[in-house]
Amino acid sequence: MRNARIELDWADGTFSFRLGWGELAELQEKTDAGPYVVLHRLHSQQWRIEDISSVIRLGLIGGGMSPVDALHKVRTYVEDRPPLESHPYAVAILSAGLLGAEDEPVGELEAPTPEAQ
Repeated sequence: MRNARIELDWADGTFSFRLGWGELAELQEKTDAGPYVVLHRLHSQQWRIEDISSVIRLGLIGGGMSPVDALHKVRTYVEDRPPLESHPYAVAILSAGLLGAEDEPVGELEAPTPEAQ
């Protein structure tokens, strides 16, 4: 099922990120732009630092982290670091929120060999 949840190795561990409808609405309020506009800014180097921090913070909250813990993580691992270090994570989180997380592969990964038939 595509529920927009992704797991990423980020900061000091592996975390679940999800931007559901509520988080996307809050992102829109925080950035004064629609979620797709924010994604476009992230892709076109027109981003604002709030685009990056808000996407990651709201993704952590949507993934199940408390708002207080998410704010602490973002302050420590986003706002105290160079923005380009967090940029790819923001792109991945927002892309999954808008498009859905990548599905599991379907079918066989390799063709059977003649000996296996």
